[in-house]
Amino acid sequence: MKSLKVLNEIKRNEFIAVYRTADKQKFIDIAQILIENGLKTIEVTATTPQANEIIRELSQYTNVVVGAGTVLDSESTKYAIDAGASFIVSPGFDKNSAKLANSYDIPYVPGCMTVTEMIHASQYGCNIIKLFPANHFGPKSIRDFQGPLPQLEFIPTGGVGIANAQEWIAAGSYAIGIGSEITKIYDLEGPRGLEKYICKLVTYK
Repeated sequence: MKSLKVLNEIKRNEFIAVYRTADKQKFIDIAQILIENGLKTIEVTATTPQANEIIRELSQYTNVVVGAGTVLDSESTKYAIDAGASFIVSPGFDKNSAKLANSYDIPYVPGCMTVTEMIHASQYGCNIIKLFPANHFGPKSIRDFQGPLPQLEFIPTGGVGIANAQEWIAAGSYAIGIGSEITKIYDLEGPRGLEKYICKLVTYK
């Protein structure tokens, strides 16, 4: 199954780059640095200008998993899939997006904060949940949620960075989303600074 293969790649890669830029070229420039230095799962948020064009371009890379993020409805889900997105991520749950993604055998990862939201999402086949915003929780929350919902896996995103990434991984995260630090380092320290940051992130144990 295509969906299972994509999810296995996301888990193996551990880190998902979830960042925004003001223009397409800057996003591509950053993505090339990430890919060259071992961060090979990239989520292109719908709030990024020309997001689907970016997805279409990055999906041509080999051994890179490219998804669409901040997807709010089924129409946007379809556009992202047509552009080549291998997975769909939303800050909340939308049942029509879940159904559509499932029909294309594409993983749909909704953002949830409560047990009720998680139960509702799982009823539509969403057993991997974006724990968002993760800075409202702590790594221990993964085991707390898996107590009553052992079938679920979690991808914490929002407030996760190099300082606490390994703590989240050790707590049992399926993968983790890294966002604002990426553009911050790039803007402050340039390509070389970002290279050093990514190398430290993906090799730190």
